[in-house]
Amino acid sequence: MKCLRLLILLIVAALAGCASTPSKHYVQQDTSYIATDTSRTIDLTTPPKDMWDRIRRGFAIPNLHGPLVDKWTNYYTSHPDQIQTMAERARKYLYYIVDQINQRGMPTELALLPFVESSYDPKALSRANASGLWQFIPSTGLHYNLQQTWWRDQRRDPVASTQAALDYLNYLYNLQGDWYLALASYNMGEGAVAAAMQANTNAGLPATYLAIKLPDETRNYVPKLQAIKNIIAHPARYGITLPYISNTPYFKMVRKSRNMDVAVAARLADMSVEDFKSLNASFNRPVIRGDHDPVLLLPANKVDIFNANLEAYKGRLSSWELYQPRKGQSYASIARQYGISLSKLRAVNSLTTSRSPAAAHAILVPVEGSGSVQLASYEVPSADVPRTRTVSYGGRVERHRINVRTHTVQHGDTLYSLAKRYDTTVEKLRKLNNMRDNTLSTGEHLRVPGTQVHG
Repeated sequence: MKCLRLLILLIVAALAGCASTPSKHYVQQDTSYIATDTSRTIDLTTPPKDMWDRIRRGFAIPNLHGPLVDKWTNYYTSHPDQIQTMAERARKYLYYIVDQINQRGMPTELALLPFVESSYDPKALSRANASGLWQFIPSTGLHYNLQQTWWRDQRRDPVASTQAALDYLNYLYNLQGDWYLALASYNMGEGAVAAAMQANTNAGLPATYLAIKLPDETRNYVPKLQAIKNIIAHPARYGITLPYISNTPYFKMVRKSRNMDVAVAARLADMSVEDFKSLNASFNRPVIRGDHDPVLLLPANKVDIFNANLEAYKGRLSSWELYQPRKGQSYASIARQYGISLSKLRAVNSLTTSRSPAAAHAILVPVEGSGSVQLASYEVPSADVPRTRTVSYGGRVERHRINVRTHTVQHGDTLYSLAKRYDTTVEKLRKLNNMRDNTLSTGEHLRVPGTQVHG
């Protein structure tokens, strides 16, 4: 009789334990994975210290624990250089992405998804032709209004693609009612996940993320995200030092209605073409068409510089024009006609080498007499370039004219030796050239400050 009473008490205790289990608690049948709630106490009386702190405060997806999570956490922590590279890339986009996530009331773990999808590279392209930070395939991109034309591909636009990705993820969560299933659907497609869930239901098995059959890529997908989350949540625990990223907007949007070369836009914003393209990777051609009503993304501290330089600019904004090939005309003859190499013509227009006669559609050619080939690749002129900047003294604004020369880096040059040679400092050289470190490349053009005079 005692044994019977003891058995009843044990059963009651077990049932009480199940009733107190959080609703977001899933256990896979083989118990090798377990997902737990992320309930925690957050001090909201103080503002976030940086973007990482802001992201941590919005974690809301249950934590996943299991062998694959351990595997990927160990992988990333044993490759701190990868984490550092991805985090530095994310610097430009994190504020905007997290801000949009917060406005929608979505979990901030989603801001870590581009770490898994694209390593935070807006130019990333997969074997399946998925492109951009959020890795949209062409069909899904079109479904979410991401334009993909000869001129531009909005899958690589940080703003447009982020809006599309959050729309899609929100739809998937509302469809599935579970973030793990929503993430799996984002990776492999909602139809495939729905079929896997139905197969389990038909077999009398739980239709949860942890129970359904998934291909290896998708089975590793959420563990990878959890691994990144683990490191962002406790970087010191894993021996990782995250770069400081300010909780302030990195870029602003500027709308333009005139044709403008990418190289000219970069120059007007006092940016390298590479840095300009990292924010504006959606533009496929060396010229940005004004009739497309384009939005340029510029660092917040470059917008006033861009607008002032544009107002004062007297040169040609675009050095390319459309040309309609005549029937039977070859690309080689067009290249000769416009004084451009055939390889350059093909690269600018994304032409295959197998096509000899020109296609029927129009192509980009240099505007005759514009010197556009050099401008498109943006070679810094060797002559002194007069520049201006605005300086405020106790409310009094003055314009300063600065003579800026260029120096072509030679083998053996260092920032220290160049600073000494041109009577300046390493810090000024780095600021003038938007450099993050002291690395120089032979043949690189550096801006060197000259004598400053009041204008």
